[in-house]
Formats: sequence, structure tokens, C-alpha cells
Amino acid sequence: METRLLLVEDEEGLADSLSTEFQLEGIQVTQAHDGLEALEIFNDQPDQFDVIILDWMLPRLDGFSVLRKIRKESDVQIIMLTARDYIGDKLAGLTNGADDYITKPFETEELLARIEIAKRHGQRPLEENQELRVADLIVDIKKKRVSENGIIIPLTQREFDLLVVLMNHENEPCTRDYLLDTVWGVDFEGQPNILDVYIKNLRNKLDQNEDQPKLIHTIRGTGYMLSANVSHG
Repeated sequence: METRLLLVEDEEGLADSLSTEFQLEGIQVTQAHDGLEALEIFNDQPDQFDVIILDWMLPRLDGFSVLRKIRKESDVQIIMLTARDYIGDKLAGLTNGADDYITKPFETEELLARIEIAKRHGQRPLEENQELRVADLIVDIKKKRVSENGIIIPLTQREFDLLVVLMNHENEPCTRDYLLDTVWGVDFEGQPNILDVYIKNLRNKLDQNEDQPKLIHTIRGTGYMLSANVSHG
């Protein structure tokens, strides 16, 4: 199936160049050149795109604001573009729902690879079990809903998939390589610390109640484990 992509980039020369490259690869491209236009296009048909390429610096409405607004409505795969190689920007994007990021300047081949990974990730089937439970944490896979003590916890698609993997291996250490391969795909070529960012996000969202057991534990030098039976690492 042809990949449907929304390219949000205010540099029209770059947007046209990327669109040409994408179309040669069989990708259907829709362009937006500012944040408000991007939201108008997306809101018109929120299910029409497989992947969004979203520039950070945009006129009328910045990419960070666009990201947050889309994430309230959709778990579509979003790759952020930034000209600033600053880890604070990247962490802010990932914390607020971006699935990946790439820093300008970049090679088109790398961006194409990331688009393919993002599309596959968005289509990846989840586990067959309909519901997973650990302590007071419940994951309804069919409805893609996470709750703890009856309170709904909003997660991005990537956070959701990572949590499902950890819950399917309850009380079993999962190596970093295994989690990256399973959640991001074996072809993932991004920075390994992206896993730590998502683990931190999950901990912040799941560990709101101090009276509840801490669930995600660090296995020193190895990876992570989800368990309600040991002290938080």
C-alpha cells in the first residue's frame, strides 16, 4: 500500500525537493507550509496520513504546538525535523508525543528509512491477549486504553507498544537491544538513548500515586523490567 505522508515544512524549496524524492519512492505527499495550514489539512481528514514529517520552526504556529494538538486527537506517526542539534528540543518533542526526530542537515536516504520504519511501526499488530494486568495497571489492547486505579492514562502509540512489551514480559528483564528491536524495529538507526526517554515518560505517567508500587525497574547495564514485586530502580 502506498505510504500517505503529510510534509510540514516552510522552506518551499526543501519541501518540493523532498516531495519529488518521496514520490519517486511511491510515497503520496501532501504539503503544508505553516503550522495552521498543517492542522487544517490534518483535521479535515485525520485518518488520511500514515506519517507526518513536522518541522520544528514554522510560521503562524510552531511545530511543537502542532505536535501537541495532533497528539490530543491521534496516534499517527510523527517525525520531527529540527535545525537545532540541541538535546532539550529533542527530549521536548519526544516527551510530548513525537515518535522520532532527525536533525538538519540530513541525508534523504536516512529520512526515507525512518519513514518506512514509522509506517511499519504504525501498522505493527499488537499482542493477541485482549487485556493485560499488573497490580492496578490495566492495558486494554483492543481499545488501546491504559488505566491505573480506574484512571485513564494517555499514552502515545510508541509508549503504548513499549508498555505492552514490558507487560508481556512481567518480572522478566528485557535487554535494551530487545526493546529497541521489538518496539522501534530491527532497522532502527537512531540514538539508543531514545529508549531511556520513553522509559522516563512511562515512569512519569505510571508512577503518579506514591502509595502504588513502582512498576518499571532498571536492570543495571542490561535493560528494563516491569514488576510490582521489587523496589523501583
